[in-house]
Amino acid sequence: MNQLKKLHAHTLRNGLDFTKFLIEKLLEIPNIPYAHQLFNDIPNPTIFLYNKVIQAYSSHGPHDHCLSLYIQMCRRGFTPNAHSFTFLFVACTKLSNPRQGQMLHADFIKHGFQFEVFALTALVDMYAKMGSVHFARKQFDEMKIRDVPTWNSLISGYVKSGDMEEALHLFSTMPSRNVISWTAIISGYAQNGQYGRALAIYRELEKEKGVEPNQVTIASVLPACANLGALEFGQRIEAYARTNGYFKNMFVCNAVLEMYAKCGKLDAAMKVFVEIGKRRNLCSWNTMIMGLAVHGKGNEALDLFHQMLGEEISPDDVTLVGAILACTHGGMVARGRELFNSMEQEFSIAPKLEHYGCMVDLLGRAGQLQEAYDLIQSMPMRADSVIWGSLLGGCSFHCNVELGEKAAEFLFELEPWNPGNYVILSNIYARAGRWDGVARLRKVMKGSQIRKAAGYSFIEEGGQVHKFIVEDKSHPKCSQIYALLDEITAKTKLYVYGIYIDSDIAIEY
Repeated sequence: MNQLKKLHAHTLRNGLDFTKFLIEKLLEIPNIPYAHQLFNDIPNPTIFLYNKVIQAYSSHGPHDHCLSLYIQMCRRGFTPNAHSFTFLFVACTKLSNPRQGQMLHADFIKHGFQFEVFALTALVDMYAKMGSVHFARKQFDEMKIRDVPTWNSLISGYVKSGDMEEALHLFSTMPSRNVISWTAIISGYAQNGQYGRALAIYRELEKEKGVEPNQVTIASVLPACANLGALEFGQRIEAYARTNGYFKNMFVCNAVLEMYAKCGKLDAAMKVFVEIGKRRNLCSWNTMIMGLAVHGKGNEALDLFHQMLGEEISPDDVTLVGAILACTHGGMVARGRELFNSMEQEFSIAPKLEHYGCMVDLLGRAGQLQEAYDLIQSMPMRADSVIWGSLLGGCSFHCNVELGEKAAEFLFELEPWNPGNYVILSNIYARAGRWDGVARLRKVMKGSQIRKAAGYSFIEEGGQVHKFIVEDKSHPKCSQIYALLDEITAKTKLYVYGIYIDSDIAIEY
């Protein structure tokens, strides 16, 4: 930078013109304000220099400067080219201003660039990222030539809108795919809670020739392993990440940390946390605190919380959820109250719905049901089903019919389709000997055709996750599974009667 300043001073002293060279070098650093200042001093700038400055603002911001430069360029009689619009569409994406994007689109058509594939891809990407997937699809369908980034942009748009069916259809019909295509689908399923599908697509990617998962793919698939408890699968992905040097990426590190924490492997999670060392960010701390809290290690979670404060790392609302949750699972009511009441004063964090939910859960478990109900009544926002569900759970544990009925009344209004709330209230009535209440609820459920959903289990075997419900016949190997279960049942009965069968030899003992 100092050398460039010296060169600039030299040119001014000697009447030399190295402005174009200086601007390009300044934009590479980048020192965009300095470059822009030099650009403004040029009496006759070129369209090339306009594009270079617009591109710099498009990449680094402020993004509204791109539009100001475009307007200035047009007023000075310059005709924008396809590169200009490519950079402008990118800037509009980051500004999230659909109207400005549509105005630029109109200018784009007016200047006759409808066949420029790079600019059109940027246009599809702009509409997709701003949530206007129908406009993105329209442009996509009208394109005579599409490259892989064009397909990826539209797929990402459908993923963002939650339409995984259409995203998968596009993915399946692509002429060729790259790792970005695969990652978009995997992360889409993971973000939309379809974790099993995310793992299934990743398994297909592993078989694909010429495409290798990158660090973004790894960071996208590991949350699916974490939420399914697919530890074996996740450990295999971790080994791949380490072998390929992806553990330098903090998103990958935090994803591995979360996987171990959610799977209950707290020792392994702590090893990763220690390994990250000084590279830890707030996400790392939050994940470890939350993992310890959820698995009943309340004191350890609070110790880590205080260690974090000691290292002068400012907590956020997620950190406080983890700290209060640690108190909930550790039965530390007084400490939980103290943390909750000090949030605004000590940390400048206003309690959100999640913090109230944690407090209601903490008080409910401890039998402080009236205090929990009063806290709900004092909330500045409307309580959701999670908060009323926490109170109902506390009432069930401590057999409080009066507050249980109040909580259930709100839950019936918020989620009338949920059979669990009827079952819990019915159990409260049964424990209190209120059989009339039990009969009434059963009648309501029958009349409204509310049925309790079947429970299910996930079993991981051979790096694959299988889902089973009661009397499941949907699994492709169900006949073999039931045959083995029948064999185990038969042998168990023989054990009961004192006969052990092995290799067709009966031994009585």
